[in-house]
Amino acid sequence: MRDVLAHVRPWYGERFALATVIDTFRSAPRQPGASMAVSGDGVAVGSVSGGCVEADVYAVAQDVIRTGVPTVRRYGVSDDDVFAIGLTCGGVIEVLVEPIDRASFAEFELVAAAIESGRPIAVATVVTAGLGRRLVVEPDRVTGSLGDPGLDAAVVEDAVAMLGNGSTAIKQYGAHGECRRTEVSVFVQAFTPPPRMFVFGAIDFAAAVARVGKFLGYHVTVCDARAVFATRARFPEADEVVVDWPHRFLAGALDQIDRRTALCVLTHDPKFDVPLLELALRTDAGYIGAMGSRRTHDDRLARLRSAGLTEDGLARLTSPTGLDLGARTPEETAISIAAEIIATRNAASARPLSTTTGRIHGGTNELVTSA
Repeated sequence: MRDVLAHVRPWYGERFALATVIDTFRSAPRQPGASMAVSGDGVAVGSVSGGCVEADVYAVAQDVIRTGVPTVRRYGVSDDDVFAIGLTCGGVIEVLVEPIDRASFAEFELVAAAIESGRPIAVATVVTAGLGRRLVVEPDRVTGSLGDPGLDAAVVEDAVAMLGNGSTAIKQYGAHGECRRTEVSVFVQAFTPPPRMFVFGAIDFAAAVARVGKFLGYHVTVCDARAVFATRARFPEADEVVVDWPHRFLAGALDQIDRRTALCVLTHDPKFDVPLLELALRTDAGYIGAMGSRRTHDDRLARLRSAGLTEDGLARLTSPTGLDLGARTPEETAISIAAEIIATRNAASARPLSTTTGRIHGGTNELVTSA
């Protein structure tokens, strides 16, 4: 819903339909949580499959708007008729299409406001018997009910845990919340604040990295000790521009760093790099990359070893940062860094898809080798 929220907030009050991917199998084009909305007067925004099944979802959404009754549809590959509704990629998706109005989703404004302000919130919706019952979970408050106190308690416990890692998935329970039972399926969609990207070094490459970071959905902070370079005019896409010594700023921002965080060190100056990386490599950041030549990298490693970093700690440092794309310009370099961040986050091979076999979406690709 995050992707379509700006469009659908003005629709609230009149009934509209929200279609959400709730489960995927094999090479599905979109992940759980991908959404498409259809207004009462037929305007559509968003996507659940990248174009494969949108026409049918649109028709289903119009029925849901008319009847006010939610439904779950499954779409898979069509083997018999290339014009039939299906996913040409061979995957399978399940889509929840539900009516949204003041009667069916009284908590909508609460959820929308939380998403827009960056407050963590989860929406749990029954997608089997009792379809459409909903529970909204915040770290300190629960609104709504799924119809049974035991089920509510079990779902709240799982939803709070999912808010901790930003995951979205279907959970299964017994009728009263029993574990290892499958009578009730609940789609839990966790909305957490955007992951953070910290870019250190207010250079032209940093401006390009900040732009691509925003494009990927990060909350981007640029930091440099030199006030003449760290300016809003030079980094208009960044959420924050901070004038401070990088290591001192990072020391005060440790509570904002988790496994989703990307730290991009672009200063390639040891007086900035070494104290910054000494601290960065002791955090839980999922990606820590540093720009510089191989000679700069070797010198940096020697200084970090002298500062007490272990080989295991140093192994977390990606330097020189980025994939080998032959990048020259700041924009090309930013793309190479972004590609490496995505590959690291997804534990992907970063090899050309043409040289791999297996699933493209959500699977592990294997390298194709000749006999």
